[in-house]
Amino acid sequence: MELLRDILAWGLVLGGCFFTVVGAFGLVRLPDVYTRIHSAGIVDTVGAGLLLAGLTLYGGFTIVTVKLLLILAFIFFTSPAACNALANAMYSAGIKPVLAKDDEGGGS
Repeated sequence: MELLRDILAWGLVLGGCFFTVVGAFGLVRLPDVYTRIHSAGIVDTVGAGLLLAGLTLYGGFTIVTVKLLLILAFIFFTSPAACNALANAMYSAGIKPVLAKDDEGGGS
């Protein structure tokens, strides 16, 4: 039973690492600030969420687990709200998103 818990915990941690690395590449490679915010939101919510879930499972039921679950709940509520507020503030400031060009097959 302990081996199954360890395998599942490592799977969650590795999944969190994967999403964090993919999100970091997105922050560098994506064309405008709105798509970069989307990438950062994925890193915060999914990447950190999976990492914390894996650490929670690996740690067993202790006070550290309770703290990790509180951090996880805080991230799940604040990260999407912060990304949305940042995107709304940029749009209100007049920063427009980059749209697809006609030669990229995006229009008629």
